[in-house]
Amino acid sequence: MSEEQQDLRNPLTGKILAIGALLTATLAIYQIFNLGTYTGFTMLTSQYIYALLAMMLPTVFIAIPLARGRRIEPTPWYDWLLAVASSLCCIFFIINSNEAVDEGWEYAAPQNVVYISLLTWALALEATRRCGGWPIFIVVFLASLFPLFAGYLPDSFAGISTPIDLAAIYHTNSDESLLGIPSQAFANLVIGFLLFGIALQRTGGGKFFIDLAFALLGKVRGGPAKVSIFSSGLMGSMSGSVVTNVLTTGPLSIPAMRKVGFSKTYAAGVETCASTGGVLMPPVMGATAFVMATFLDIPYGDIALAAAIPSALYFFGLFTQIDFYAARNRLAGLPAIDLPKIKQTMIEGWHYIFVFAFLIWMLLFMKQEAIAPFYATALLLVINQLRKHSRWKWQDFKDFAESCGALFAELTGLMAGVGLIMGALAVSGMSGTIANDLLFIAGGDMLVLLIMGALTSFILGIGMPVTAAYIFLAIALAPALINGGMNPMAVHMFILYWGMLSFITPPVAIGAFAAASVAGSSPMRTSLVSMQMGSIIYFIPFFFVLEPALLLQGTATEIIIAIACAVGGIVLISGGLQGYLPKLGDLTERGLLHWPLRLGLIVGGLFLAMPHNPYILISEQTLFILSFGLIALTLALGLVHRRWAPA
Repeated sequence: MSEEQQDLRNPLTGKILAIGALLTATLAIYQIFNLGTYTGFTMLTSQYIYALLAMMLPTVFIAIPLARGRRIEPTPWYDWLLAVASSLCCIFFIINSNEAVDEGWEYAAPQNVVYISLLTWALALEATRRCGGWPIFIVVFLASLFPLFAGYLPDSFAGISTPIDLAAIYHTNSDESLLGIPSQAFANLVIGFLLFGIALQRTGGGKFFIDLAFALLGKVRGGPAKVSIFSSGLMGSMSGSVVTNVLTTGPLSIPAMRKVGFSKTYAAGVETCASTGGVLMPPVMGATAFVMATFLDIPYGDIALAAAIPSALYFFGLFTQIDFYAARNRLAGLPAIDLPKIKQTMIEGWHYIFVFAFLIWMLLFMKQEAIAPFYATALLLVINQLRKHSRWKWQDFKDFAESCGALFAELTGLMAGVGLIMGALAVSGMSGTIANDLLFIAGGDMLVLLIMGALTSFILGIGMPVTAAYIFLAIALAPALINGGMNPMAVHMFILYWGMLSFITPPVAIGAFAAASVAGSSPMRTSLVSMQMGSIIYFIPFFFVLEPALLLQGTATEIIIAIACAVGGIVLISGGLQGYLPKLGDLTERGLLHWPLRLGLIVGGLFLAMPHNPYILISEQTLFILSFGLIALTLALGLVHRRWAPA
């Protein structure tokens, strides 16, 4: 839910959101902590998910207006009608859940169930439109109707045609649609981490991480831009939203960058790239990571661990580019007197690091990813209440609950809509055949299929939320790549990374446009700078999908060699992109020679970082010779020219 929409809420709406969040959190705790063993009442999965929908779907219609951004007070009667209808539909399925399972309602149901299913389907579509906007609504609407005409399409795309009544009951009663993986991931994993992320921000965690970043890096060369990387990485990990991250850290980091000499456009580009990478940073990644854990049927901690090296490589690439840019343009850091003190910052915010460490311990060592965020949130709030300078008052608790309710509502609508896509593909039989169709189109070539997947992920990422784009490709593309012999974790992470690229790539570049509004720069020029700065993220997914050791999927030796090659390659690529490399100095001073030098560094870095893989028709020895020869020639040429060039 946008800041504008939140500002337009009336007090009654805020109370409803807060109550919805409280009931949702209570129900999640009841189910996830298995408290039913003590009360004697254990919910079926379908009952639990429909109970969550009964609480959160009504808040979508009450909190998000029919026309996005338009203020209507009080809430109009038709929104109340939709809210009540959505709640009653969900309550009907809760009450009849046992009968639905016993009698197989997803395939045959009484006529009254058909009518209620059609109404629930329509309400889910409207909730999706309000939460995700018209682009995702159109995609979800057409996809959800796909079973009705699947049998009339050409053979390559044809499925099983299904009457509208059967499609409706399948959408509402099967484990593949509204009750499918998106809703299951939200119900079992996402709620706790959303609570933790909002609590961390509301208690001052964002300010602490920004202050810590300034204290550690503010005075070094190009310090404020490096601060942006550090703070945005941590903040993005908490919020899971690129735009929210930009609007939270940008007002502090962008003016600081301007103060030491960075242009408005470059400062906004740095903030865009850092905020985009933050969503990929463990341990609290975006909602997509939780869906991925459910798809792969592995602990979320394994996803977070696998994501650590790629995200670190991305931020390392940003860091080196900023350092080289600052060196080439002789940009200093901020005066020490203007920066917070490390000791004082740690005294005021040590508990944030402690709670983060506690969360990581529960995720990676205790393997308790479902309950870990609830314990971490409780610990954070208890410590916060014991500290006088940050202790919450009653209004703070109400604001916290309201923020949770707003985020729950938005994600509920999106997850329900994306579930409809999965259900449509499943009931039409396409989810099992589309992978073979893609393999046929690609001619069985995995590299061609990877490129097709990258482009499709990017295109879907333009018009759809990352989670929606990921789920669609996890159904359609991932099985084809996995059946071709690729690592499942690497394939799913590849899809996630490419879906994020629309935030920094023109012409859409939503993250860049948000940063440009903060910096007062040209949105299109900012997006072009963001694309250059973040260009390493275009290569990293290919690196780890072809070399799963970068996802810690391999032996210790394989992992160390892969990381070392990737780090070396990123340094060279960054040097070529920014026109500077230590020992070679400013390459732009070499006249026309600087273009061959920069190109040599980029290509040599790519050859060095490129993994050896049977899908690449170049042997490991040839790759090494090419990379070593090109790098050595480029460095030698640069050093000779620097030594003999006139002063």
